[in-house]
Amino acid sequence: MRGFGSLLGLFLLVPTLAFAQEWAHFAPPPMKNEPPVEAANGMAVSAQHLASEVGAQILKQGGNAIDAAVAIGYALAVTYPSAGNIGGGGLATIHLANGRDTFINFREKAPLAASANMYLDAKGNVVPMASLYGYKAVAVPGTVAGLEMMLTKYGTMTRARLMAPAIRLAEEGFVLMPGDVAFFKANDEYFRKEPNVAAIFLKSGKPLAAGDRLVQKDLAATLKQISAKGPDVFYKGDIAARVVAASKARGGLLTMKDFASYTAEEMPTVNCDYRGYRIVSAPPPSSGGPIICEIANILSAYPMDRMGHHSAKSIHFMVEAMRHAYVDRNFGLGDPNFVKNPLDKILSPAHATAIRAKIDPVKATPSSGVKPGVPPHEDAQTTHYSVVDKDGNAVSITYTINGISSGFGAQVIAGNTGFFLNNEMDDFTSKVGAPNLYGLVQGASNSIQPGKRPLSSMSPTVVTKDGKLFMVTGSPGGSFIITTVLESILNVVDHKMNVKQAVDMPRLHHQWLPDVITAEPGAIKPEVKEELEAAGYKISEENNLLFGFDEAIVVGTRNGKRVVWGANDRRATAGSAVGY
Repeated sequence: MRGFGSLLGLFLLVPTLAFAQEWAHFAPPPMKNEPPVEAANGMAVSAQHLASEVGAQILKQGGNAIDAAVAIGYALAVTYPSAGNIGGGGLATIHLANGRDTFINFREKAPLAASANMYLDAKGNVVPMASLYGYKAVAVPGTVAGLEMMLTKYGTMTRARLMAPAIRLAEEGFVLMPGDVAFFKANDEYFRKEPNVAAIFLKSGKPLAAGDRLVQKDLAATLKQISAKGPDVFYKGDIAARVVAASKARGGLLTMKDFASYTAEEMPTVNCDYRGYRIVSAPPPSSGGPIICEIANILSAYPMDRMGHHSAKSIHFMVEAMRHAYVDRNFGLGDPNFVKNPLDKILSPAHATAIRAKIDPVKATPSSGVKPGVPPHEDAQTTHYSVVDKDGNAVSITYTINGISSGFGAQVIAGNTGFFLNNEMDDFTSKVGAPNLYGLVQGASNSIQPGKRPLSSMSPTVVTKDGKLFMVTGSPGGSFIITTVLESILNVVDHKMNVKQAVDMPRLHHQWLPDVITAEPGAIKPEVKEELEAAGYKISEENNLLFGFDEAIVVGTRNGKRVVWGANDRRATAGSAVGY
Protein backbone atom coordinates (compact mmCIF):
# COMPACT_ATOMS: atom_id res chain seq x y z
CA MET A 1 0.00 0.00 0.00
CA ARG A 2 1.40 3.24 -1.10
CA GLY A 3 2.73 6.08 1.08
CA PHE A 4 0.91 8.97 2.70
CA GLY A 5 0.86 12.74 2.66
CA SER A 6 1.51 15.35 5.30
CA LEU A 7 -1.95 15.27 6.89
CA LEU A 8 -1.89 11.61 7.86
CA GLY A 9 1.71 11.91 9.00
CA LEU A 10 0.51 14.09 11.87
CA PHE A 11 -1.55 11.20 13.21
CA LEU A 12 1.07 8.45 13.01
CA LEU A 13 3.34 7.00 15.63
CA VAL A 14 6.21 6.41 13.22
CA PRO A 15 8.95 8.90 12.26
CA THR A 16 7.98 9.43 8.64
CA LEU A 17 7.77 13.23 8.60
CA ALA A 18 10.61 13.54 6.09
CA PHE A 19 8.71 11.36 3.63
CA ALA A 20 5.49 13.26 4.23
CA GLN A 21 7.21 16.56 3.53
CA GLU A 22 8.86 15.23 0.41
CA TRP A 23 5.70 13.74 -1.08
CA ALA A 24 3.04 16.18 0.11
CA HIS A 25 3.80 18.25 -2.98
CA PHE A 26 3.43 15.27 -5.33
CA ALA A 27 1.26 16.39 -8.19
CA PRO A 28 -0.19 13.92 -10.68
CA PRO A 29 -0.47 15.00 -14.31
CA PRO A 30 -3.45 17.26 -14.95
CA MET A 31 -6.61 15.95 -16.55
CA LYS A 32 -6.41 16.12 -20.32
CA ASN A 33 -9.88 14.86 -21.21
CA GLU A 34 -8.32 11.95 -23.06
CA PRO A 35 -10.63 9.21 -24.38
CA PRO A 36 -10.34 5.70 -22.99
CA VAL A 37 -8.44 3.05 -24.95
CA GLU A 38 -10.87 1.11 -27.10
CA ALA A 39 -10.72 -2.50 -28.28
CA ALA A 40 -13.01 -5.11 -29.74
CA ASN A 41 -11.80 -8.18 -27.86
CA GLY A 42 -9.86 -7.81 -24.63
CA MET A 43 -8.02 -5.35 -22.43
CA ALA A 44 -5.23 -5.33 -19.84
CA VAL A 45 -4.73 -2.28 -17.63
CA SER A 46 -2.01 -1.87 -15.02
CA ALA A 47 0.21 0.78 -13.44
CA GLN A 48 3.24 -0.36 -15.51
CA HIS A 49 3.09 -0.31 -19.29
CA LEU A 50 5.36 -3.33 -19.88
CA ALA A 51 3.20 -5.46 -17.60
CA SER A 52 0.05 -4.32 -19.43
CA GLU A 53 1.68 -5.27 -22.73
CA VAL A 54 2.55 -8.71 -21.33
CA GLY A 55 -1.09 -9.26 -20.41
CA ALA A 56 -2.39 -8.09 -23.79
CA GLN A 57 0.04 -10.40 -25.58
CA ILE A 58 -1.22 -13.38 -23.60
CA LEU A 59 -4.79 -12.47 -24.59
CA LYS A 60 -3.76 -12.18 -28.24
CA GLN A 61 -2.10 -15.60 -28.03
CA GLY A 62 -5.38 -17.18 -26.97
CA GLY A 63 -5.02 -17.05 -23.22
CA ASN A 64 -7.99 -16.14 -21.09
CA ALA A 65 -8.22 -13.30 -18.57
CA ILE A 66 -6.93 -15.54 -15.77
CA ASP A 67 -3.84 -16.48 -17.79
CA ALA A 68 -3.18 -12.82 -18.53
CA ALA A 69 -3.65 -11.87 -14.88
CA VAL A 70 -1.07 -14.43 -13.76
CA ALA A 71 1.41 -13.20 -16.35
CA ILE A 72 0.84 -9.57 -15.33
CA GLY A 73 1.27 -10.47 -11.65
CA TYR A 74 4.72 -11.90 -12.25
CA ALA A 75 5.66 -9.13 -14.70
CA LEU A 76 4.77 -6.43 -12.16
CA ALA A 77 7.03 -8.18 -9.64
CA VAL A 78 9.86 -7.25 -12.00
CA THR A 79 8.79 -3.94 -13.51
CA TYR A 80 7.01 -2.37 -10.53
CA PRO A 81 9.10 -3.41 -7.51
CA SER A 82 7.60 -0.89 -5.09
CA ALA A 83 4.32 -2.83 -5.13
CA GLY A 84 4.37 -5.66 -7.68
CA ASN A 85 5.61 -8.68 -5.85
CA ILE A 86 6.13 -12.30 -5.01
CA GLY A 87 7.01 -11.36 -1.42
CA GLY A 88 3.59 -10.01 -0.49
CA GLY A 89 0.00 -11.01 -1.00
CA GLY A 90 -3.32 -9.90 -2.39
CA LEU A 91 -6.88 -10.52 -3.43
CA ALA A 92 -8.51 -11.46 -6.73
CA THR A 93 -12.15 -11.08 -7.75
CA ILE A 94 -12.93 -13.23 -10.79
CA HIS A 95 -15.98 -13.07 -13.03
CA LEU A 96 -16.27 -16.03 -15.39
CA ALA A 97 -17.92 -15.91 -18.80
CA ASN A 98 -20.57 -18.37 -17.61
CA GLY A 99 -21.74 -15.79 -15.07
CA ARG A 100 -20.11 -17.30 -12.00
CA ASP A 101 -18.20 -15.05 -9.60
CA THR A 102 -15.47 -16.19 -7.24
CA PHE A 103 -12.73 -14.79 -5.04
CA ILE A 104 -9.14 -15.89 -4.37
CA ASN A 105 -7.71 -14.81 -1.01
CA PHE A 106 -3.91 -14.84 -0.99
CA ARG A 107 -3.51 -12.32 1.80
CA GLU A 108 -0.39 -12.79 3.93
CA LYS A 109 -0.50 -14.57 7.31
CA ALA A 110 1.11 -13.69 10.63
CA PRO A 111 3.97 -16.03 11.62
CA LEU A 112 3.08 -18.73 14.11
CA ALA A 113 5.31 -17.04 16.70
CA ALA A 114 3.46 -13.72 16.39
CA SER A 115 1.57 -12.29 19.36
CA ALA A 116 -0.91 -9.50 20.04
CA ASN A 117 1.56 -7.25 21.88
CA MET A 118 4.68 -7.98 19.85
CA TYR A 119 5.12 -4.34 18.80
CA LEU A 120 4.61 -2.81 22.26
CA ASP A 121 7.29 -1.80 24.75
CA ALA A 122 7.29 -2.60 28.47
CA LYS A 123 4.97 0.35 29.10
CA GLY A 124 2.44 -0.80 26.50
CA ASN A 125 3.35 1.82 23.90
CA VAL A 126 3.83 1.06 20.21
CA VAL A 127 7.54 0.82 19.35
CA PRO A 128 8.13 3.19 16.40
CA MET A 129 8.92 1.40 13.12
CA ALA A 130 8.80 -2.09 14.68
CA SER A 131 5.91 -3.21 12.46
CA LEU A 132 7.28 -1.43 9.40
CA TYR A 133 11.01 -1.99 8.94
CA GLY A 134 13.01 -5.20 8.86
CA TYR A 135 12.27 -8.89 9.22
CA LYS A 136 10.07 -8.69 12.31
CA ALA A 137 7.55 -6.76 10.19
CA VAL A 138 7.23 -9.56 7.60
CA ALA A 139 4.15 -11.75 7.28
CA VAL A 140 4.15 -15.03 5.33
CA PRO A 141 3.85 -14.14 1.60
CA GLY A 142 0.86 -15.36 -0.40
CA THR A 143 1.29 -14.12 -3.97
CA VAL A 144 2.89 -17.25 -5.44
CA ALA A 145 0.23 -19.49 -3.91
CA GLY A 146 -2.56 -17.20 -5.06
CA LEU A 147 -1.41 -16.93 -8.67
CA GLU A 148 -0.93 -20.70 -8.79
CA MET A 149 -4.44 -21.34 -7.47
CA MET A 150 -5.91 -19.02 -10.09
CA LEU A 151 -3.96 -20.69 -12.87
CA THR A 152 -4.69 -24.25 -11.76
CA LYS A 153 -8.42 -23.69 -11.34
CA TYR A 154 -9.26 -21.28 -14.14
CA GLY A 155 -6.30 -20.78 -16.48
CA THR A 156 -5.51 -22.50 -19.76
CA MET A 157 -1.76 -21.97 -20.32
CA THR A 158 1.31 -23.40 -18.61
CA ARG A 159 3.06 -21.66 -15.77
CA ALA A 160 6.30 -21.63 -17.76
CA ARG A 161 4.68 -19.82 -20.66
CA LEU A 162 3.07 -17.20 -18.44
CA MET A 163 6.22 -16.56 -16.40
CA ALA A 164 8.58 -16.36 -19.39
CA PRO A 165 7.99 -12.61 -20.04
CA ALA A 166 8.74 -11.72 -16.40
CA ILE A 167 11.88 -13.84 -16.40
CA ARG A 168 13.10 -12.16 -19.57
CA LEU A 169 12.41 -8.67 -18.18
CA ALA A 170 14.33 -9.52 -15.00
CA GLU A 171 17.27 -11.17 -16.71
CA GLU A 172 17.74 -8.78 -19.63
CA GLY A 173 16.47 -5.72 -17.81
CA PHE A 174 14.38 -2.85 -19.08
CA VAL A 175 14.95 0.86 -19.48
CA LEU A 176 13.32 2.91 -16.76
CA MET A 177 10.90 5.70 -17.63
CA PRO A 178 10.18 8.72 -15.39
CA GLY A 179 7.09 7.06 -13.95
CA ASP A 180 9.06 3.92 -13.09
CA VAL A 181 11.46 5.78 -10.82
CA ALA A 182 8.92 8.06 -9.14
CA PHE A 183 9.16 6.19 -5.83
CA PHE A 184 12.88 5.36 -5.81
CA LYS A 185 14.15 8.64 -4.41
CA ALA A 186 11.90 8.51 -1.34
CA ASN A 187 13.42 5.15 -0.40
CA ASP A 188 17.12 5.60 -1.09
CA GLU A 189 17.85 5.98 2.64
CA TYR A 190 16.50 2.47 3.23
CA PHE A 191 18.16 1.06 0.12
CA ARG A 192 21.55 2.15 1.47
CA LYS A 193 21.02 0.24 4.71
CA GLU A 194 20.81 -3.08 2.86
CA PRO A 195 23.88 -3.91 0.67
CA ASN A 196 22.01 -6.46 -1.46
CA VAL A 197 19.22 -3.92 -2.09
CA ALA A 198 21.69 -1.14 -2.86
CA ALA A 199 23.45 -3.37 -5.38
CA ILE A 200 20.26 -3.56 -7.42
CA PHE A 201 18.50 -0.23 -6.89
CA LEU A 202 21.35 2.24 -6.44
CA LYS A 203 23.89 3.35 -9.02
CA SER A 204 27.07 4.87 -7.60
CA GLY A 205 25.19 5.36 -4.34
CA LYS A 206 22.30 7.22 -5.95
CA PRO A 207 18.79 6.06 -6.88
CA LEU A 208 18.31 4.76 -10.39
CA ALA A 209 17.04 7.41 -12.79
CA ALA A 210 15.01 7.49 -15.98
CA GLY A 211 17.10 6.09 -18.80
CA ASP A 212 18.93 3.58 -16.60
CA ARG A 213 18.44 -0.12 -17.22
CA LEU A 214 17.15 -2.13 -14.26
CA VAL A 215 18.58 -5.65 -14.38
CA GLN A 216 17.56 -8.15 -11.66
CA LYS A 217 19.55 -11.36 -12.13
CA ASP A 218 18.77 -12.74 -8.67
CA LEU A 219 15.05 -12.22 -9.17
CA ALA A 220 15.28 -13.88 -12.58
CA ALA A 221 16.88 -16.94 -10.97
CA THR A 222 14.14 -17.08 -8.32
CA LEU A 223 11.41 -16.80 -10.94
CA LYS A 224 13.05 -19.59 -12.97
CA GLN A 225 12.88 -21.85 -9.93
CA ILE A 226 9.17 -21.12 -9.44
CA SER A 227 8.50 -21.58 -13.14
CA ALA A 228 10.20 -24.97 -13.23
CA LYS A 229 9.25 -26.40 -9.82
CA GLY A 230 6.04 -24.62 -8.90
CA PRO A 231 5.03 -23.13 -5.56
CA ASP A 232 6.61 -25.94 -3.53
CA VAL A 233 10.07 -24.47 -4.09
CA PHE A 234 8.80 -21.18 -2.68
CA TYR A 235 6.95 -22.61 0.32
CA LYS A 236 8.79 -25.86 1.11
CA GLY A 237 12.10 -25.65 -0.68
CA ASP A 238 15.16 -23.55 -1.39
CA ILE A 239 13.49 -20.13 -1.61
CA ALA A 240 11.70 -20.53 1.70
CA ALA A 241 14.90 -21.77 3.33
CA ARG A 242 16.84 -18.69 2.25
CA VAL A 243 14.13 -16.30 3.46
CA VAL A 244 13.86 -18.11 6.80
CA ALA A 245 17.65 -18.07 7.28
CA ALA A 246 17.78 -14.31 6.67
CA SER A 247 14.81 -13.74 8.97
CA LYS A 248 16.37 -15.75 11.79
CA ALA A 249 19.68 -13.92 11.43
CA ARG A 250 17.97 -10.50 11.57
CA GLY A 251 15.47 -10.95 14.40
CA GLY A 252 12.44 -12.04 12.39
CA LEU A 253 9.89 -14.71 13.26
CA LEU A 254 9.51 -16.65 10.00
CA THR A 255 10.05 -20.42 10.05
CA MET A 256 9.86 -23.22 7.50
CA LYS A 257 6.62 -24.31 9.18
CA ASP A 258 5.14 -20.87 8.49
CA PHE A 259 5.86 -21.24 4.79
CA ALA A 260 4.87 -24.91 4.53
CA SER A 261 1.51 -24.28 6.21
CA TYR A 262 0.56 -21.29 4.06
CA THR A 263 -2.50 -21.76 1.83
CA ALA A 264 -4.50 -19.51 -0.45
CA GLU A 265 -8.28 -19.76 -0.17
CA GLU A 266 -11.16 -19.63 -2.62
CA MET A 267 -14.17 -17.87 -1.13
CA PRO A 268 -17.57 -16.44 -2.13
CA THR A 269 -17.60 -12.80 -3.18
CA VAL A 270 -19.47 -10.01 -1.39
CA ASN A 271 -22.33 -8.70 -3.54
CA CYS A 272 -24.83 -5.87 -3.46
CA ASP A 273 -27.11 -4.02 -5.86
CA TYR A 274 -26.84 -0.33 -6.71
CA ARG A 275 -29.30 1.29 -9.09
CA GLY A 276 -29.75 -1.88 -11.14
CA TYR A 277 -26.06 -2.79 -11.20
CA ARG A 278 -24.51 -5.67 -9.29
CA ILE A 279 -21.32 -4.85 -7.35
CA VAL A 280 -19.15 -7.96 -6.88
CA SER A 281 -16.22 -7.44 -4.56
CA ALA A 282 -13.83 -8.73 -1.92
CA PRO A 283 -15.01 -10.36 1.35
CA PRO A 284 -13.08 -10.42 4.65
CA PRO A 285 -10.18 -10.47 5.31
CA SER A 286 -10.81 -7.52 3.02
CA SER A 287 -13.03 -4.76 4.29
CA GLY A 288 -13.33 -3.48 0.72
CA GLY A 289 -16.43 -5.28 -0.53
CA PRO A 290 -18.49 -4.93 2.66
CA ILE A 291 -17.73 -1.23 3.11
CA ILE A 292 -18.17 -0.28 -0.56
CA CYS A 293 -21.54 -2.03 -0.40
CA GLU A 294 -22.46 -0.41 2.92
CA ILE A 295 -21.72 3.07 1.54
CA ALA A 296 -23.57 2.24 -1.70
CA ASN A 297 -26.58 1.02 0.28
CA ILE A 298 -26.67 4.28 2.24
CA LEU A 299 -26.32 6.43 -0.89
CA SER A 300 -28.90 4.46 -2.86
CA ALA A 301 -31.71 6.45 -1.23
CA TYR A 302 -30.26 9.80 -2.30
CA PRO A 303 -30.54 11.18 -5.87
CA MET A 304 -26.79 11.45 -6.36
CA ASP A 305 -27.14 11.97 -10.10
CA ARG A 306 -29.42 15.00 -9.68
CA MET A 307 -27.22 16.51 -6.98
CA GLY A 308 -24.30 16.70 -9.40
CA HIS A 309 -20.73 15.49 -9.13
CA HIS A 310 -19.01 16.84 -5.99
CA SER A 311 -21.70 19.37 -5.22
CA ALA A 312 -21.95 20.38 -1.57
CA LYS A 313 -24.97 18.12 -1.17
CA SER A 314 -23.45 15.06 -2.82
CA ILE A 315 -20.20 15.44 -0.87
CA HIS A 316 -22.14 15.83 2.37
CA PHE A 317 -23.98 12.54 1.91
CA MET A 318 -20.90 10.71 0.63
CA VAL A 319 -18.78 11.82 3.58
CA GLU A 320 -21.44 10.99 6.16
CA ALA A 321 -21.85 7.53 4.62
CA MET A 322 -18.07 7.04 4.65
CA ARG A 323 -17.83 8.22 8.26
CA HIS A 324 -20.35 5.65 9.51
CA ALA A 325 -19.07 2.81 7.31
CA TYR A 326 -15.45 3.18 8.43
CA VAL A 327 -16.53 2.73 12.06
CA ASP A 328 -17.99 -0.63 11.07
CA ARG A 329 -14.82 -1.40 9.14
CA ASN A 330 -12.36 -0.49 11.87
CA PHE A 331 -14.07 -2.20 14.79
CA GLY A 332 -16.16 -5.01 13.31
CA LEU A 333 -14.13 -6.78 10.64
CA GLY A 334 -11.22 -9.20 10.60
CA ASP A 335 -9.96 -12.54 9.28
CA PRO A 336 -13.07 -14.77 9.06
CA ASN A 337 -11.04 -17.74 10.32
CA PHE A 338 -10.59 -15.89 13.62
CA VAL A 339 -13.56 -13.54 14.09
CA LYS A 340 -17.26 -13.61 13.26
CA ASN A 341 -17.79 -10.78 10.79
CA PRO A 342 -21.20 -9.09 11.04
CA LEU A 343 -21.71 -9.10 7.26
CA ASP A 344 -25.45 -9.74 7.43
CA LYS A 345 -25.83 -6.52 9.38
CA ILE A 346 -23.30 -4.42 7.44
CA LEU A 347 -24.84 -5.41 4.10
CA SER A 348 -28.47 -5.12 5.18
CA PRO A 349 -30.80 -2.40 3.88
CA ALA A 350 -32.05 -2.02 7.46
CA HIS A 351 -28.57 -1.00 8.66
CA ALA A 352 -28.29 1.53 5.83
CA THR A 353 -31.69 2.93 6.80
CA ALA A 354 -30.62 3.22 10.45
CA ILE A 355 -27.48 5.10 9.43
CA ARG A 356 -29.41 7.48 7.17
CA ALA A 357 -31.65 8.26 10.15
CA LYS A 358 -28.54 9.48 11.99
CA ILE A 359 -27.33 11.70 9.12
CA ASP A 360 -28.24 15.35 9.50
CA PRO A 361 -29.44 16.53 6.06
CA VAL A 362 -27.39 19.72 6.17
CA LYS A 363 -24.71 19.53 8.88
CA ALA A 364 -21.59 17.47 9.48
CA THR A 365 -21.76 14.88 12.25
CA PRO A 366 -18.56 14.98 14.36
CA SER A 367 -16.80 11.62 14.37
CA SER A 368 -16.72 11.83 18.17
CA GLY A 369 -20.43 11.09 18.06
CA VAL A 370 -20.08 8.18 15.63
CA LYS A 371 -18.32 5.27 17.33
CA PRO A 372 -18.64 1.62 18.30
CA GLY A 373 -21.16 1.07 21.04
CA VAL A 374 -23.28 4.01 19.88
CA PRO A 375 -26.26 2.94 17.71
CA PRO A 376 -26.38 1.97 14.93
CA HIS A 377 -22.79 0.70 15.51
CA GLU A 378 -23.21 -1.73 18.38
CA ASP A 379 -20.30 -3.71 19.80
CA ALA A 380 -15.68 -4.01 14.25
CA GLN A 381 1.99 -0.53 -1.24
CA THR A 382 -0.11 -1.82 -3.36
CA THR A 383 -1.02 -1.94 -7.02
CA HIS A 384 -4.08 -2.95 -8.95
CA TYR A 385 -4.68 -4.36 -12.41
CA SER A 386 -7.74 -5.36 -14.42
CA VAL A 387 -8.15 -7.81 -17.30
CA VAL A 388 -11.03 -8.69 -19.61
CA ASP A 389 -10.88 -11.27 -22.42
CA LYS A 390 -12.91 -11.74 -25.58
CA ASP A 391 -15.25 -14.28 -23.97
CA GLY A 392 -16.24 -12.08 -21.03
CA ASN A 393 -14.00 -13.53 -18.34
CA ALA A 394 -12.68 -10.77 -16.07
CA VAL A 395 -10.11 -10.56 -13.29
CA SER A 396 -9.68 -7.71 -10.80
CA ILE A 397 -6.51 -8.07 -8.69
CA THR A 398 -5.07 -5.86 -5.99
CA TYR A 399 -1.83 -7.04 -4.41
CA THR A 400 0.74 -5.51 -2.11
CA ILE A 401 3.95 -5.60 -0.15
CA ASN A 402 2.95 -2.51 1.85
CA GLY A 403 5.74 -0.05 2.68
CA ILE A 404 7.22 2.53 4.98
CA SER A 405 6.99 5.46 2.63
CA SER A 406 6.18 4.65 -0.99
CA GLY A 407 6.22 0.90 -1.15
CA PHE A 408 9.06 -1.66 -1.16
CA GLY A 409 7.61 -3.49 1.84
CA ALA A 410 9.89 -3.96 4.84
CA GLN A 411 12.78 -2.68 2.68
CA VAL A 412 14.63 -6.01 2.90
CA ILE A 413 15.57 -8.68 0.37
CA ALA A 414 16.58 -12.06 1.80
CA GLY A 415 20.07 -12.95 0.59
CA ASN A 416 20.15 -13.40 -3.17
CA THR A 417 16.44 -14.13 -3.64
CA GLY A 418 16.02 -10.80 -5.43
CA PHE A 419 12.55 -9.85 -4.16
CA PHE A 420 11.37 -7.45 -1.45
CA LEU A 421 9.55 -8.87 1.55
CA ASN A 422 6.33 -7.29 2.80
CA ASN A 423 5.73 -5.41 6.05
CA GLU A 424 2.09 -6.42 6.14
CA MET A 425 2.16 -6.95 9.92
CA ASP A 426 1.51 -3.20 10.18
CA ASP A 427 -2.00 -3.80 8.84
CA PHE A 428 -2.91 -5.53 12.09
CA THR A 429 -3.99 -3.59 15.16
CA SER A 430 -0.69 -3.20 17.03
CA LYS A 431 -2.57 -1.50 19.85
CA VAL A 432 -6.30 -0.83 20.08
CA GLY A 433 -6.87 2.88 19.50
CA ALA A 434 -3.41 3.58 18.03
CA PRO A 435 -3.29 4.63 14.35
CA ASN A 436 -1.36 2.53 11.84
CA LEU A 437 0.59 3.69 8.77
CA TYR A 438 -2.62 4.96 7.16
CA GLY A 439 -4.01 6.71 10.23
CA LEU A 440 -6.60 3.98 10.76
CA VAL A 441 -7.67 3.57 14.37
CA GLN A 442 -8.80 -0.05 14.71
CA GLY A 443 -10.22 -2.49 17.25
CA ALA A 444 -9.47 -5.94 18.63
CA SER A 445 -11.09 -7.82 15.74
CA ASN A 446 -7.92 -7.13 13.78
CA SER A 447 -5.46 -7.90 16.60
CA ILE A 448 -2.37 -10.00 15.87
CA GLN A 449 -2.76 -13.77 16.22
CA PRO A 450 -0.58 -16.61 14.90
CA GLY A 451 -1.59 -17.62 11.38
CA LYS A 452 -4.12 -14.79 11.07
CA ARG A 453 -4.47 -12.59 8.01
CA PRO A 454 -4.52 -8.81 8.62
CA LEU A 455 -7.60 -6.85 7.65
CA SER A 456 -7.21 -5.14 4.29
CA SER A 457 -8.84 -2.30 2.40
CA MET A 458 -7.99 -3.83 -0.98
CA SER A 459 -11.14 -3.82 -3.10
CA PRO A 460 -10.79 -5.67 -6.41
CA THR A 461 -14.26 -5.21 -7.84
CA VAL A 462 -16.39 -6.29 -10.79
CA VAL A 463 -19.70 -4.68 -11.70
CA THR A 464 -22.33 -6.50 -13.76
CA LYS A 465 -25.57 -5.39 -15.39
CA ASP A 466 -28.34 -7.89 -16.06
CA GLY A 467 -25.88 -10.70 -15.45
CA LYS A 468 -23.37 -9.42 -17.99
CA LEU A 469 -19.94 -7.95 -17.31
CA PHE A 470 -20.00 -4.16 -17.15
CA MET A 471 -16.99 -2.83 -15.23
CA VAL A 472 -13.73 -3.99 -13.64
CA THR A 473 -12.07 -1.63 -11.19
CA GLY A 474 -9.71 -1.39 -8.22
CA SER A 475 -6.90 0.71 -6.79
CA PRO A 476 -3.99 0.89 -4.36
CA GLY A 477 -3.98 3.48 -1.58
CA GLY A 478 -4.34 1.87 1.84
CA SER A 479 -7.45 3.13 3.59
CA PHE A 480 -8.20 5.33 0.55
CA ILE A 481 -8.79 2.28 -1.67
CA ILE A 482 -12.42 1.86 -0.68
CA THR A 483 -13.42 5.45 -1.42
CA THR A 484 -11.39 5.49 -4.66
CA VAL A 485 -13.17 2.41 -6.00
CA LEU A 486 -16.52 3.72 -4.79
CA GLU A 487 -16.05 7.03 -6.62
CA SER A 488 -15.02 5.33 -9.86
CA ILE A 489 -18.29 3.35 -9.77
CA LEU A 490 -20.41 6.37 -8.84
CA ASN A 491 -18.77 8.43 -11.58
CA VAL A 492 -19.82 5.89 -14.21
CA VAL A 493 -23.21 4.83 -12.84
CA ASP A 494 -24.54 8.09 -11.36
CA HIS A 495 -22.66 10.74 -13.31
CA LYS A 496 -22.47 8.96 -16.71
CA MET A 497 -18.75 9.52 -17.20
CA ASN A 498 -16.70 7.35 -19.53
CA VAL A 499 -14.19 5.12 -17.77
CA LYS A 500 -11.23 7.44 -18.41
CA GLN A 501 -13.05 10.44 -16.95
CA ALA A 502 -14.21 8.31 -14.03
CA VAL A 503 -10.72 7.28 -12.90
CA ASP A 504 -9.04 10.61 -13.67
CA MET A 505 -11.41 12.88 -11.74
CA PRO A 506 -10.02 14.46 -8.54
CA ARG A 507 -11.17 12.55 -5.46
CA LEU A 508 -12.04 12.97 -1.82
CA HIS A 509 -11.88 10.70 1.22
CA HIS A 510 -13.07 10.43 4.82
CA GLN A 511 -12.29 7.50 7.15
CA TRP A 512 -13.91 8.51 10.48
CA LEU A 513 -10.59 9.45 12.10
CA PRO A 514 -8.94 11.82 11.53
CA ASP A 515 -12.18 13.80 11.25
CA VAL A 516 -11.14 15.58 8.06
CA ILE A 517 -12.18 15.44 4.40
CA THR A 518 -8.97 14.84 2.46
CA ALA A 519 -9.43 16.15 -1.07
CA GLU A 520 -7.20 16.32 -4.10
CA PRO A 521 -6.71 19.82 -5.50
CA GLY A 522 -9.62 20.52 -7.81
CA ALA A 523 -11.93 17.99 -6.19
CA ILE A 524 -13.94 20.67 -4.35
CA LYS A 525 -14.79 24.00 -5.94
CA PRO A 526 -14.10 27.10 -3.77
CA GLU A 527 -17.76 27.94 -3.34
CA VAL A 528 -18.54 24.33 -2.41
CA LYS A 529 -15.69 24.33 0.10
CA GLU A 530 -17.14 27.42 1.78
CA GLU A 531 -20.54 25.78 2.01
CA LEU A 532 -19.10 22.57 3.48
CA GLU A 533 -16.99 24.44 6.03
CA ALA A 534 -20.06 26.40 7.09
CA ALA A 535 -21.78 23.04 7.64
CA GLY A 536 -19.01 22.00 10.05
CA TYR A 537 -16.55 20.10 7.86
CA LYS A 538 -12.77 20.34 8.09
CA ILE A 539 -11.12 20.04 4.68
CA SER A 540 -7.51 19.38 3.74
CA GLU A 541 -6.65 19.83 0.08
CA GLU A 542 -3.39 18.17 -0.88
CA ASN A 543 -1.68 16.05 -3.46
CA ASN A 544 -1.61 12.72 -1.67
CA LEU A 545 -0.21 9.46 -2.98
CA LEU A 546 -2.96 7.56 -1.19
CA PHE A 547 -5.34 8.71 -3.91
CA GLY A 548 -4.23 5.60 -5.77
CA PHE A 549 -4.09 4.45 -9.35
CA ASP A 550 -7.49 3.10 -10.37
CA GLU A 551 -6.98 0.79 -13.36
CA ALA A 552 -10.41 0.17 -14.84
CA ILE A 553 -12.29 -1.37 -17.76
CA VAL A 554 -15.87 -0.89 -18.96
CA VAL A 555 -17.59 -3.29 -21.36
CA GLY A 556 -20.49 -2.15 -23.52
CA THR A 557 -21.92 -2.10 -27.01
CA ARG A 558 -21.96 0.35 -29.89
CA ASN A 559 -24.09 -0.18 -32.96
CA GLY A 560 -24.83 -3.68 -31.72
CA LYS A 561 -21.17 -4.67 -31.39
CA ARG A 562 -19.26 -5.39 -28.20
CA VAL A 563 -16.72 -2.73 -27.21
CA VAL A 564 -14.15 -2.80 -24.40
CA TRP A 565 -12.87 0.51 -23.00
CA GLY A 566 -9.79 0.62 -20.77
CA ALA A 567 -8.37 3.45 -18.69
CA ASN A 568 -5.02 3.79 -17.00
CA ASP A 569 -5.28 6.30 -14.16
CA ARG A 570 -3.50 9.58 -15.06
CA ARG A 571 -1.73 9.34 -11.68
CA ALA A 572 0.05 6.14 -12.82
CA THR A 573 2.45 7.81 -15.21
CA ALA A 574 4.22 4.53 -16.03
CA GLY A 575 0.98 2.63 -16.64
CA SER A 576 -1.09 1.87 -19.70
CA ALA A 577 -4.26 0.29 -21.00
CA VAL A 578 -3.52 -2.16 -23.83
CA GLY A 579 -6.31 -3.74 -25.84
CA TYR A 580 -6.67 -5.92 -28.91
